[in-house]
Amino acid sequence: MTLDSDPIWTALPIPAFLLDAEDRIAAINPAAELFMNATIKTLREVPVFDRLAVDAALDEAFSRVRSNHAALFINDVAVSAGMRAPVECNIQIAPMNDQAGHVLLLVSPREIAGRLGRAHSVKTAAKSAIGMAEMLAHEIKNPLAGITGAAQLLSMNLRNGDLELTDLIVAESRRIVKLLDQVEQFGNLSPPNCKAVNIHDILDRARKSALVSYAASMTIQEEYDPSLPPTWADADQLMQVFSNLIRNAAQAAGPGGGTIRLRTFYDLSLRLRHPDGSGVPVPLQVEIVDDGPGLPPDIANDVFEPFVSGRENGTGLGLALVSKIINDHGGWIAVDSVPGRTVFRISLPVAPKPQEDET
Repeated sequence: MTLDSDPIWTALPIPAFLLDAEDRIAAINPAAELFMNATIKTLREVPVFDRLAVDAALDEAFSRVRSNHAALFINDVAVSAGMRAPVECNIQIAPMNDQAGHVLLLVSPREIAGRLGRAHSVKTAAKSAIGMAEMLAHEIKNPLAGITGAAQLLSMNLRNGDLELTDLIVAESRRIVKLLDQVEQFGNLSPPNCKAVNIHDILDRARKSALVSYAASMTIQEEYDPSLPPTWADADQLMQVFSNLIRNAAQAAGPGGGTIRLRTFYDLSLRLRHPDGSGVPVPLQVEIVDDGPGLPPDIANDVFEPFVSGRENGTGLGLALVSKIINDHGGWIAVDSVPGRTVFRISLPVAPKPQEDET
């Protein structure tokens, strides 16, 4: 069996390179083809460092691996290929004992590792918040209705000067009820009714809705990969996700406006691992990119946690709800933010192929 037909080799979610004794590419897996934006047909027997730039002295590392017949790990190095921007990666080099001089080079982008580590904590936080949301909605809304009613009764026998106090009680009670309505919506979100849907159709609906309302001052650019297959999703819930993220991008830009980019592409390097150990690919990628000031550094790593908000009077439930919906769809969401560029990236599965009727 050759590496190209080895199911373990092809299923590896990170770029893998088999190099010969002269550091020429002998084989690469599908994830490496995506990383290099090239096929094995064009890369076979090409010196690896003609196409892969690594900010580390790998000549010495390869020599040590071959002489010691032991694996070597190098963490936190910048790696780039072709026109690709450098990516922070961890590198593993291991000898191939059954092939003299050959070594295996594994490149693990830190983005993948970070998303894997955050996925479980975000999902657990969302589940905990659901229980708290249901309790809050039940325990607080009923007493608030009594407070509002009592204040309205009191106002019937008060002078104009004192009416301001009862009006304040009623207004603030209604504001809390509105907040609890959002909490209740977060807690009572029904499971997705999934069908095969076109991501671009939903993005277009969200874009048109945004341009006539909260994003009227923004420029929204589309960078779609028209070859993407359908995803398996609830169209209305995905519409809620995209609308929420576009609204956040517009609010970050402020009244002066800015630019939002909606980008889609295919990336086979990411897989969602189930508790039973099985892995499911989530190759359909949607990015919503804005040129605003970026997320506040003190909350940048916690924006998907419930009740974390960077806006004054924000509830902190919008992105938690987005995270819950994406998790319910078997996908991932991540954010990368620096001043002038914030990217929310959603990874979704491909819709299963319809089964043909038996004749």
